[in-house]
Amino acid sequence: MQNKLRGGIYGLLIGDAVGVPYEFHLPEQLPHIIDIDMIPPKNFSRTYPDVPIGTWSDDGAQALCLLASLLDCQKLEPVDLMNRIANWYQFGYMTPDYQVFDVGVQTATAIRKYLLGTPVMQVANDDEHANGNGALMRVLPLALWHQGTDEALILAAYLQSHITHAHLRSKVCCALYCLWARYILKGMVINAAWSHAVTILRQYYEKRSDELEQLEFFIRPDDLERGMGSGYVVDCLKSAYLALQEPNYQAVIKKAISLGRDTDTTACVAGGLAGLAFGYGDIPPVWLQQLRAKEMVEPLIKKLIEGL
Repeated sequence: MQNKLRGGIYGLLIGDAVGVPYEFHLPEQLPHIIDIDMIPPKNFSRTYPDVPIGTWSDDGAQALCLLASLLDCQKLEPVDLMNRIANWYQFGYMTPDYQVFDVGVQTATAIRKYLLGTPVMQVANDDEHANGNGALMRVLPLALWHQGTDEALILAAYLQSHITHAHLRSKVCCALYCLWARYILKGMVINAAWSHAVTILRQYYEKRSDELEQLEFFIRPDDLERGMGSGYVVDCLKSAYLALQEPNYQAVIKKAISLGRDTDTTACVAGGLAGLAFGYGDIPPVWLQQLRAKEMVEPLIKKLIEGL
């Protein structure tokens, strides 16, 4: 269990950090998949040339905000979580250098409204077009920490999403991902855990027509078409699923990044589950060595493990 939990947290942070230099590039602009690495090839034009190698971005920072909030509050407390995310946005909380270099539009809008005095449950846009992957990318610590029922985990995933991404589609994607993570943590293989998570949601949604519509007609969990690596929450989830067909942690991350576009988030979302599935020991030691600010992460992981 410790190996899986440690793998999950480091898996998402390293996936994010490996993906940062390649963000916004199309697949044909990327190095060959063999050459995708924490340190890109010398002739590759990095997206953030001034950001040191091994630095996680908004994905990792907000995931750590969520983990710290859960551990300190011993529950999902929306105001505390939003305070931490706003602290990240303003002051670089949970970043290696107190520098914020990548912010999603929906998240930034919600934070600004919150800082201007709007109540936390009213700051997020619930428009159908506001379905970026900003809530999905940070939600994994919830699944690792949560010890309640599957229904309680679903509702917690909704609440976690609501503060920045209030549309039901984002919430359902977060719930599906949390259940997927829960059953990988319990020992299921990746694809079996996905199928089991979908079955649980279908049962829960039998009398919830709006949620069932989002699952069956927009997410379409049985129709696992090739992901495009974009920032759309459904495509991000399916891009992660595609990458997670690879046989080990490193291959998952390389595959996720090779899809292009939102490379850090795809690799973060896939990497967290790859770390759970394959364990901490499967993460390449050189990538662990290259990851910065591990001293920020270790106390949180220790506290997470002690609480279980």
